[in-house]
Amino acid sequence: MSDATTTPYRTSLRTAVDWGLVAVGLPILAALAFPIADRSGEPVGWFDGTKAPFFLTGVVLALLAGSFAPKRVWGAWVELAGVAFAWLLPVHLMNGGLMLTGGWGLWLFLLGTTILLWRVMAVFAQQPGWTRSVLVPGLFGLGLLAGWEVLVTGFAVPAILLPAPSRILVAIIHHAPVLWDDFRQTVLTSVLRGYVMGCGAGFLVAILADRVPFLARGLLPLGNLASAIPVVGIAPIMVMWFGFDWQSKAAVIVVMTFFPMLINTLAGLDNSERIQLDLMRSYAAGHARTLVKLRLPNALPFLFNGLKINSTLALIGAIVAEFFGTPVVGMGFRISTEVARMNLDIVWATIAVAALTGSGLYGGLALVERLTTSWHPSMRQR
Repeated sequence: MSDATTTPYRTSLRTAVDWGLVAVGLPILAALAFPIADRSGEPVGWFDGTKAPFFLTGVVLALLAGSFAPKRVWGAWVELAGVAFAWLLPVHLMNGGLMLTGGWGLWLFLLGTTILLWRVMAVFAQQPGWTRSVLVPGLFGLGLLAGWEVLVTGFAVPAILLPAPSRILVAIIHHAPVLWDDFRQTVLTSVLRGYVMGCGAGFLVAILADRVPFLARGLLPLGNLASAIPVVGIAPIMVMWFGFDWQSKAAVIVVMTFFPMLINTLAGLDNSERIQLDLMRSYAAGHARTLVKLRLPNALPFLFNGLKINSTLALIGAIVAEFFGTPVVGMGFRISTEVARMNLDIVWATIAVAALTGSGLYGGLALVERLTTSWHPSMRQR
């Protein structure tokens, strides 16, 4: 058969078959051949006195409804409802006292619904506005948390190795006053001050180095050298120099954030095109006016890159520095002391608060970047 004949056939086959639904349906069909749980060492099938057929029927109906509207938003919402319905099945089984360790049918069923969630997010990612920028990352994060919860609980992983997200949430609520004091000491006292000083110093020195070329050539090698210095090496030195309070943590943060901000600012200032600079000269604009009117606005994406990178570096630097000396409060202090006492619930709660704080700082800066640089060509492609 010639290529001219086979190409339309392949195109029609690709159009007629929704291979995404095939990838979802195969694991779900294969799951029916395996048990879904254990009861006192005995396998429990799909129809052995559980409500598993009810959940299976809901997912199948969602698949059928979504198949009539492939790549449509309303069809993706129907399929998303089916995914949420499917992930209630292991909760139902565990509430019934069943063990999930031998339930290979359940894990195949959840694999199929996870592929379905991937298909749903692919549809939402093609939509503009909050659907793509908020809903898709939120669904991805919720999917990871749900998988973590079910796997840890279903396989009976000891909490000392890896607790379930629900247990971490309970620990956050139970230890909220202690975690708030730690947050205030680490983030509001140390991180914010060190972040402002480090990023501000890096920005101002970059402006000066842009005006004095030999200064830039001398500082960039030092930036590469400083980026290779481990924070665990400079943290105890800063504690010896500046004491146990926030000053030593801020000093560590300044060292970690100064050079990333310097390098990104210099790269942004060099981002203006030659024709733009010639145009400013034709208007008799001096160095200061060209810097304010042209080069700094063009450098904003690079400035925000430096700020976003430093937002996480500052938090990491403060927590690590608190391992080597701090008042009896702080995230790093809490982690180091509670690990020694084997109170891992509060350790994981502190880690969760730190992760949420870092994500919030990064997301807030990304939102400010989108609002202030919407005119920039780099933002039009997002």
